[in-house]
Amino acid sequence: MNLLSTLRRSAYPLAPAEARDSVLPAGDADIREASDGHRGLNIVGATKHFGSQAALNDVSLDIAPGEFVALLGPSGCGKTTMLRTLAGFETLSAGRITLNGRHLDDGSRPLPPEERHMGMVFQAYALWPHMSVADNVGYALKLQGIRGQEYQRRVGEALALVELATYASRRPQDLSGGQRQRVALARCLVTSPEVVLLDEPLANLDRHLRAAMEDSFRDFHRRTRATLVYVTHDQGEAMSLADRIAVMKDGRLIQLATPETLYRQPRSPWVAGFIGQGSVMELPGLTPSTAVSGECLNASLRAWGKGQGTETTSVVVRPEHVHLTPIDTVPRGAVSGSHPDSGSGSQVGARVVSSIFRGERYEVHLRLADGTQLQAYSPTHLAAESAVGVAIQRAWCLEPDA
Repeated sequence: MNLLSTLRRSAYPLAPAEARDSVLPAGDADIREASDGHRGLNIVGATKHFGSQAALNDVSLDIAPGEFVALLGPSGCGKTTMLRTLAGFETLSAGRITLNGRHLDDGSRPLPPEERHMGMVFQAYALWPHMSVADNVGYALKLQGIRGQEYQRRVGEALALVELATYASRRPQDLSGGQRQRVALARCLVTSPEVVLLDEPLANLDRHLRAAMEDSFRDFHRRTRATLVYVTHDQGEAMSLADRIAVMKDGRLIQLATPETLYRQPRSPWVAGFIGQGSVMELPGLTPSTAVSGECLNASLRAWGKGQGTETTSVVVRPEHVHLTPIDTVPRGAVSGSHPDSGSGSQVGARVVSSIFRGERYEVHLRLADGTQLQAYSPTHLAAESAVGVAIQRAWCLEPDA
């Protein structure tokens, strides 16, 4: 079986299950096999304290075999601590981690990193400068006592997976940043891990190289179907790569969903502001965790502008769902709010605060009559303080921040 097939099956490369279990002491059967027998990576109530500070606070997460999950959040949210706990570099204070039915950590007797069948790709690459690319990739195999044809085959397969087979004899200093990152990935893959952990692997690359490496990671996952856990603070990176995204804040898992669901149906104002562009507004007469569109939404907006309604709900409005019409092209009486000819019309008046050129479009910041800020897109430049009619086509009603 070659490396690609091994990764797809999430299999151990070196021995059958009986031989793997035999390396553990006889009294550790409870660590070898989880009672639930679930496949995949299962995290239940993971908690990690550093002194009185909770870096992880009751995090529960199931990752299916072959799934690409991104841990996303701002600095200090706990995502790297979660990754280090999975790898075995940190021990849980409470909770449980299992992988394909084996206990890895229950807060008392964690398996050491070398027995977890995981590989880790570090942000700083951590390549040996005096070794060739092939020797860097094969270093873990030598530690396992693997030599000869088996060694050469597995190093060659790992380099082929990351499309660096012709670079085997080069040194790391002769490579670009993206190539070094792929060497680090190949070194991780050569031991056929069940899970690949990646700690902000693109953080040290420039924007254009990051985009190219995103394509490489996406293609790699498509070809191998390896199970990937990917830490990043970059929302765009997570959205473009992951099957699901776990959004973290202050050591807690705030929302776990597909990229599309996170963008279109964020749970709270904080998630809505963290994921993508958009505006969070307070409007009356709406229900949390529901979509609202068309005349119902704009009627709520007009009612709020007139001071009607006291019970409000936070809604997120994405800029692509805001339709703008220059005021001089709108029929008299069609706009209400801030326009001198306001009536009960189908749009709300607004003033342009700024219009910023972003290449393919302008990013427009608006101010409604009550001072509410709103973001929109426009194909053309709009002058500051010019009046526009605003019609919001769609929005999502949010739950309160926890």
